[in-house]
Amino acid sequence: MDLITRISQHFKDSAQIKLNAIDVLAGPIAQAIEAMVDCLLNNGKILACGNGGSAADAQHLAAELVGRFEAERHELAAIALTTDTSIISAIANDYGYQLVFAKQVRALGQPGDVLVAISTSGNSPSVIEAINAAHANDLRVIALTGRGGGAIGEILHDDTDVHICVPAERTARIQETHLLAIHCLCDGIDCLLMGVDE
Repeated sequence: MDLITRISQHFKDSAQIKLNAIDVLAGPIAQAIEAMVDCLLNNGKILACGNGGSAADAQHLAAELVGRFEAERHELAAIALTTDTSIISAIANDYGYQLVFAKQVRALGQPGDVLVAISTSGNSPSVIEAINAAHANDLRVIALTGRGGGAIGEILHDDTDVHICVPAERTARIQETHLLAIHCLCDGIDCLLMGVDE
């Protein structure tokens, strides 16, 4: 296969996964937007975590909320738990990597806050521990996963949490759809907070 054909196939596959996911993900994304807006309107904050590409997604989400998405607005309270190397390396060294996000959730999270937990497989131990810490401290959880949701899908609370599970197996396709979901979250938050219609 030549490179042009290979690249073209990536575009086609990515677009098809997103089109196939509309009916599955639109409802949960809308629920997540409402949960995040409720949190922010009640002086809460959004915490976000993930590993690797999902760590970058957590930072991307926090940046869009604290800075802006597409429209100028007030800053919104959001923290990516993936960025403080001193905290992360200290916790990983002293307690094990699986607690690098959980200990931050316990330190920073308050009842009514929202944890956005991102794992393409749904099986990341550090993200699972963060969710457990969120539940123990009365935070709502919005989980972005793929591959059926893995272990994360099994520990979410049906009455309070939201599961945005991309119906795909390939990591790259799941991550691409997670990014679209994050942009939908940011757009929806702006829409509800500011009445943005375009």
